[in-house]
Amino acid sequence: MRTHTLDLKTRARTEFVPLSARIVAEAADLLAGSGALFVYVPHTTAGVCVNEGYDPDVVGDMARVLDRIVPWKADYRHSEGNTAAHVKAALLGTSVTVPVQDSKLKLGRWQEIFFCEFDGPRSRTVELQFLPG
Repeated sequence: MRTHTLDLKTRARTEFVPLSARIVAEAADLLAGSGALFVYVPHTTAGVCVNEGYDPDVVGDMARVLDRIVPWKADYRHSEGNTAAHVKAALLGTSVTVPVQDSKLKLGRWQEIFFCEFDGPRSRTVELQFLPG
């Protein structure tokens, strides 16, 4: 198993940061061969997902839908005031697995790996593990 950490700084409370090109550029040695790439976000107010990366309206729509489902102001008891971010992260999840074939991510034509920030701006990390197949 090989590992790599991506460091990122988000700029907004809610932000979907594309990661695929950055993974390929910064972790090319990690992806040598074929297997599975495990992408993990070690944060409780951020997540990761695979979704359409071609049309930016898709992630904008996702952010608006999540805000409607989980509004920032509600009858929450968590004292830090970021319960909505915790719930959104739990809904999207903290990991995805992407197949790798011949050192290339096997994403669909329109697919992108997104880091999903729900409590920014912040400094964040994304953990990558490659499991050779």
